[in-house]
Amino acid sequence: MSAYSTLQEEFWAGEFGSEYISRNQSERLLAANLAFFSRILERTGEIRSCVELGANIGMNLRALRLLVPEVRLRAVEINPDAAAQLRELIGEENVIKGSLLNCEPEPADLAFTKGVLIHINQEALPTAYDRLYAASNRFVLVAEYYNPSPVSIAYRGHDDRLFKRDFAGEMMERFSSLSLVDYGFLYRRDPNFPQDDIHWFLMEKLR
Repeated sequence: MSAYSTLQEEFWAGEFGSEYISRNQSERLLAANLAFFSRILERTGEIRSCVELGANIGMNLRALRLLVPEVRLRAVEINPDAAAQLRELIGEENVIKGSLLNCEPEPADLAFTKGVLIHINQEALPTAYDRLYAASNRFVLVAEYYNPSPVSIAYRGHDDRLFKRDFAGEMMERFSSLSLVDYGFLYRRDPNFPQDDIHWFLMEKLR
């Protein structure tokens, strides 16, 4: 019997998720993440803690640590190989090995996903939204593939493994206390800091 409730969770916890590690680590990606999170931090101001849901080996967290050396970093990661590398990076006590659909990390000033919600089973998205919202004390960042209406796209030869939709808009509709702070686009043809064609949305919990 599977430990996970969806095919997508099994997919990323298994061999495909482990193979993903080698394709998504480089100095160029780290530089692009530094440029991206520098912009985010300009809008958030001081951040003392951060939690990433679906952190893989921590390329985003590495950038945040370089930008804010004193920040406390926490992460949730479903793939055991990636989680092992995360423990070396931010400490075993700061890593939850498991599905973000079942986790309850300690809330942080900034909670975010980057290229993760696009891989969540669409029927489980409300739970993912709830987990992400609960993980934030103040700011929520969603950096994902955007489409005005839900659409499924084949992913490296696999069906039902990648989805585009208005994740941030759905979160703001679900949680009336969330307010849009800023948004933007990361472009794969950027001459200096290329990334996937990702739309990002920074939201803040109204107090």
